[in-house]
Amino acid sequence: MQVVIGTRGSRLALMQAQTVQKKLADAYPEHEFVLKIIKTKGDRIQNVALDKIGDKGLFVKEIEKELLAHSIHMAVHSMKDMPFELPDGLCFAKAWEREDARDVLVLRDADCLDSLKRGAVIGTGSKRRACQLKLLRPDLEIVNIRGNVDTRIARMHTEKMDGIVLAAAGLKRLGREELVTQYLKPCQMVPAAAQGQLAIELRKDDKDLLSKVSAFADADAETAVQTERLFLQKTGGGCHMPVGAYASILPDKKIKLLAFYGNTDGTKTVRCTVTADTPEAAASEATAECMAQAEN
Repeated sequence: MQVVIGTRGSRLALMQAQTVQKKLADAYPEHEFVLKIIKTKGDRIQNVALDKIGDKGLFVKEIEKELLAHSIHMAVHSMKDMPFELPDGLCFAKAWEREDARDVLVLRDADCLDSLKRGAVIGTGSKRRACQLKLLRPDLEIVNIRGNVDTRIARMHTEKMDGIVLAAAGLKRLGREELVTQYLKPCQMVPAAAQGQLAIELRKDDKDLLSKVSAFADADAETAVQTERLFLQKTGGGCHMPVGAYASILPDKKIKLLAFYGNTDGTKTVRCTVTADTPEAAASEATAECMAQAEN
């Protein structure tokens, strides 16, 4: 049987899809796994901030249409791009092992955040990153920048920015770790919910393929991504609001959730850390605490 995997066409998206393709091909040699590139709205509009052109789903809706039309059998996305509610008939396979969830600084001349000159210009297309950068360094000038890794690196140099913020996972998957100037700890910059996690989306009724893909599940990654996405859902977070969540699984299997939440214009932000037994409990407790802080 030929299994068609849908993916966006960026280098990172292809690298992620190829990782899934190889793992499945090695495990199930009786099937042929092939890639199909699908262009999305988020790929076509590169010069506008994400919060100005829509919400989560910009990079997935066209791919999901092909899944529902049976043009492809499965799709590989970045989980942080995925809306909480999926179209009827679609679901995620269990989460595989997660890549590094941290954000990183790529700087032109300075060797860390603290050594940046006053008023340094940093590029990011994320409200979450922009707000947390301003908390760390209120003097920084934040400018909007979008596009793939190579595009952002090129713009940093041509527009003489002092640096940009990227996801560690993307650079590691591309084999571009040498670009990293500084890894930002989650306590410095709370990552986006499910950052570094692949999302493998299938039709619910394709139970055999769903079982094959979910065989590679990582229990801790599944728990963490559930917790973070529940917090995102409960706070109403998306491209329009600066929201971050990072869950870690403690040795006793309790869940530690570091959460960040801000209003639409980012003028008020709060953060909290909670520990609970289940994703639902951790997300609910963090949401209640963030909302209480935000009202004060």
